[in-house]
Amino acid sequence: MDHQWTARPKPDRVEWLERRLEFSNYASNRDFLDRLNDFCEQQGRFPDISFGRTYVNITLRSENEGSPISEEDYAFATSIDGLI
Repeated sequence: MDHQWTARPKPDRVEWLERRLEFSNYASNRDFLDRLNDFCEQQGRFPDISFGRTYVNITLRSENEGSPISEEDYAFATSIDGLI
C-alpha cells in the first residue's frame, strides 16, 4: 500500500482510506480527474472525492458497507496511485 493513504481506524478495524493530492495547476488536476473517472467507470466503483483548483481529496470506503478495509480495497487504492 502507498504510505500516502491514511487509514482512518475504529478500535477494531480500518473504516476508510484517505489521500490528498496536490497539483501544480488546474490542467494537471483536471487531467487526473478525467483518468480517475475513466478508471472508476471501468471498475464500477466510485470513491468519494472533493476537489479544488489544484487539489483532490479521495476517500475510499470498503466495498462491503460496514466491513473493514480489505486487501481488495488496498489494491483499488494502489490502482488509483498508478493514475497519478
